[in-house]
Amino acid sequence: MDPLVALAEFETQALAAIAGAANAAALEQVRIEYLGKKQGKLKDLQALLGKVPPDQRPAIGKRFNEVRDAVTTAWEQRHQALQQPQRAATAIDLTLPGTPMQLGRLHPLTQTIREFREIMARFGFEVVDGPELEDEWHNFDALNIPLDHPARDPLDNFYLSAACTASGKPVLMRSQTSTVQVRVMEHRRPPVRIVSIGRVYRPDDIDRTHHVMFHQMEGLMVGHDVTMASLKSVLGMFAAAYLGGDTEVRFRPSFFPFTEPSVEVDVRWKDGWLELGGAGMVDPNELVAVGYDPEEVSGFAFGLGIARFCMLRHGIDDIRLLYENDVRFLRQF
Repeated sequence: MDPLVALAEFETQALAAIAGAANAAALEQVRIEYLGKKQGKLKDLQALLGKVPPDQRPAIGKRFNEVRDAVTTAWEQRHQALQQPQRAATAIDLTLPGTPMQLGRLHPLTQTIREFREIMARFGFEVVDGPELEDEWHNFDALNIPLDHPARDPLDNFYLSAACTASGKPVLMRSQTSTVQVRVMEHRRPPVRIVSIGRVYRPDDIDRTHHVMFHQMEGLMVGHDVTMASLKSVLGMFAAAYLGGDTEVRFRPSFFPFTEPSVEVDVRWKDGWLELGGAGMVDPNELVAVGYDPEEVSGFAFGLGIARFCMLRHGIDDIRLLYENDVRFLRQF
């Protein structure tokens, strides 16, 4: 074969193969095939030059060097191009509006809890917290709940079989945020003015107004001259602040082991009344349990269902909607 023709075919084929290499691996195979030092086609052409007549060697040798340099340069340029980040096949029109980000929203219960905190802070109450896993002392004993009280029935509580206190006593998921008031009074002297907001757990039948896990706000005020009138004033102002100044509130006599006297707190809802929680004057036995002198101080406590306030505000008629995490429902708030 004519050496010049062979060089021309080599150059054409090599440049086409280099341009057609889609990735670094394919380009490396092209290098081995055409420029490889052991078995490459360029090695074969170099061997062909040895058979050229002496008078033609300078011209053919010059052409060989030109072809080799052209193919090598093309390979290097293609290699650098494949190392660069790939750009979009079409140009980007920077004048077009961007795709808007979908921002998340606070859960309606979270919104309610934040507003509760803000309202009670204006009333001078400190927000405190406590553990959701409790012992029987804080959940029952210190709250003046006797051993034979139905509230202590294992079937009405979430006891943990795989955990216990350091002394081997059983533990349970707290059934009320009243446990926090006990923990606070154990380490503080009067006056005390606190609220605790958190989850509580009871194995109730789930329906439109009940759930096995729900949120409560526990309030406690202890000091000199704290009376039932103080309790009614605070709850009345709170209901007006959250639900509106024309909210109608009523107090019904009731019974709780840890308050005496005790009341149920209701608000007017649609054509009837909706129970929001219980309240009353702290029982003297509870004050004694935490080291307070009931002859010197008195106090009131209340526990309100946060979900029910949220339902009143937003016109929600089923508490289960708040815990199902249906985005179609949550987007409304």
